[in-house]
Amino acid sequence: MFNKSNPEKENSTGMATIVAAGTTITGNIESKGDIRVDGTLTGNLQTGSKVIIGSSGKITGDVIAQQADVLGNVTGTIKVTDLLYLKGSCHVTGNIYAGQLQVDASATFNGECHMGAAAVSNAPLANVVEIHKDAVNAAANDQ
Repeated sequence: MFNKSNPEKENSTGMATIVAAGTTITGNIESKGDIRVDGTLTGNLQTGSKVIIGSSGKITGDVIAQQADVLGNVTGTIKVTDLLYLKGSCHVTGNIYAGQLQVDASATFNGECHMGAAAVSNAPLANVVEIHKDAVNAAANDQ
């Protein structure tokens, strides 16, 4: 019933995780498999695979992935080892670290762009969720 395996050698199942439109998540998401975000995520997203941010998707936090297609909005640092594709009328505010970058003419990007394997491996990341938690805790202590 349960397969005893080495967790370090675990592979993704080939299934994608989907954050559907109308869904709001506050917190970090970590996965080994593909992730599609059509809802709202306030937190960092990390996967060893591919991220697709749909046209209705909105992420406030860092995105770390092997590959990424962005059609929605991202406010935060994006770190992609392979190809980062900014599609359609996406809007990215933050720094980009990518092995390769493809940008549609209608995409909007405000930030710095660093390319190549060395740039990706040395990329600094902000911790948006921790900053948010500190602000919430400070507000709670003021009451």
